[in-house]
Amino acid sequence: MTYIAPLADIRFALREVAGQSDVAALPGYENATEDMIDAVLDEAGKLSANVLAPLNRVGDQQGAKLENGVVRSPEGFVDAYRQFIDGGWNSLPFDPDYGGQGMPWLLATAVQEMWQSANMGFGLVLLLNQGAIDAIQHHGTADQKATYLPKMISGAWTGTMNLTEPQAGSDLAQLRCRAVPNGDHYLVTGQKIFITYGEHDMAENIVHLVLARTPDAPPGVRGISLFIVPKFLPNPDGSPGKRNDVRCVSIEHKLGIHASPTCVMSFGDDGGAVGWRIGEEGRGLSYMFTMMNNARLAVGVQGLAIAERAYQQAAAYARGRVQSKDDTKPDPKPVTIIHHADIRRMLMTMRSQIEAMRGLGYYTAAAIDCALRHPDDAARRQAQDRADLLIPVVKAWFTDLGNEIASLGVQVHGGMGFVEETGAAQHLRDARILPIYEGTNGIQARDLVGRKIGKDGGETMRGLIAEMHALATELEVVPGDDMAVLAGSVETAARTLEEATAWVAEAGRADIGAALAGSAPFLRLAGTALAGWLLAKGALVAHRRLVSREGDPAFNEAKIVTARFYGEVILPPALALLGPLKSAGRTVFALAEEQF
Repeated sequence: MTYIAPLADIRFALREVAGQSDVAALPGYENATEDMIDAVLDEAGKLSANVLAPLNRVGDQQGAKLENGVVRSPEGFVDAYRQFIDGGWNSLPFDPDYGGQGMPWLLATAVQEMWQSANMGFGLVLLLNQGAIDAIQHHGTADQKATYLPKMISGAWTGTMNLTEPQAGSDLAQLRCRAVPNGDHYLVTGQKIFITYGEHDMAENIVHLVLARTPDAPPGVRGISLFIVPKFLPNPDGSPGKRNDVRCVSIEHKLGIHASPTCVMSFGDDGGAVGWRIGEEGRGLSYMFTMMNNARLAVGVQGLAIAERAYQQAAAYARGRVQSKDDTKPDPKPVTIIHHADIRRMLMTMRSQIEAMRGLGYYTAAAIDCALRHPDDAARRQAQDRADLLIPVVKAWFTDLGNEIASLGVQVHGGMGFVEETGAAQHLRDARILPIYEGTNGIQARDLVGRKIGKDGGETMRGLIAEMHALATELEVVPGDDMAVLAGSVETAARTLEEATAWVAEAGRADIGAALAGSAPFLRLAGTALAGWLLAKGALVAHRRLVSREGDPAFNEAKIVTARFYGEVILPPALALLGPLKSAGRTVFALAEEQF
């Protein structure tokens, strides 16, 4: 089956959970009216369903191919990319001074979900370009911005991030790539691996952002600088000129995302690739993290997106596949499998966690908008702190769930899910990379505990917990069994997360090994609890709409039922992680290396 953007749920999450109207009221977002946002969502849904989604299986089957130094995209991808940039889609959230539309990141995040659900192999070229634009926008010179941003924002040129080397994966202190001064530029030499869309045929130029060391740089991360190394050197008129000394020497053969070329890039085989330093020498890693934070939020959205695609396919299959009798009625006639309890359990598990992720992901994007645009300094700082705290949660928890939900999608199909023709297996194969790239999920958990909780002793998390307590109090006085159950689940989640945060903050000061040993369960507990809070927030809105007879009653009822399922079925096992996160340090490091 293909993909249909869940526009009703996307709109609900934007308006009622993330606070679309508050974001649209921020300075600079005056054009983000409700009518404009609705129009953008409608057209994005059409493009994703009609152009990108039909190419998803084509991309998986054909894959990207390296031919004579050129990577050829699967059939239809070049035309689809042309439609994409001709429609101005690449420019949505970027600076109008360089050709962007200046729309909120909240809207851009919702649209990105559609691209990634429709065709993740295609969507990866957009994701990396977005991060490269952000890095140049924040740290580039005026000339660098003028040269590169208009082309990259339009999508005529695409960007990459070049970090990893054969001997240096996540440990960037081991980088060896060199950049030697040569007049007004540098000559870059070395090899980079795992470069997404490092070479392709969809754009006229590719702008590589490369981490490298200058000759006198100190060892470790303090010696790393960031360089712009384009595939073609720009002419004075901005057109692509002479070919630079950079090439793709191979592409990886991967478990999934076959349409996305994962390249081994060689710089300087013929003397040195011409590059220009971004910002100060030795600050490259901090500049690259501008890209990586952007990319980590986007990768989290990929987890949500692949889960949505897998859910849609599983639900459609369950509505059509006839097998066995109804679990709830004595009629012996065979029925579609959606009538079976275990299929319902799996579909509800998928659905409730997708809606929970969507709420938390959009909430995080709204925090980024607030941090960028709010006129009050204190409000901007609080929003930035919240975004910084939530980004590792979104990246890791969403992508773990993307794998789990894609696996459930295969299970709903039964044996047919294990057969490639149904397409369910592709979602699972594609999802598997998400917990690995842009910082493994273990690194995200380490970042959450060691940096984000460690930075302020958990104060930012406690601010979110206070809002959870406030919602629980609000729900307690609303009549009805559903609201009472949600009040209890949110309050229990708040208390458990509060205890977990206090323990992690203290362990981080007293025994960092114990804190890190419990970091993965802490992250999952935090993600599940915070998303449950936002799901309950949406359920309260749906309840009020039912009382006032506003909107579609079936949609509002489904919101309440889904939130209650999450609170009663999904949340309790996650809160039980409080014990393991406290205890893991006793045994994680107990065995000697040779005992493994």
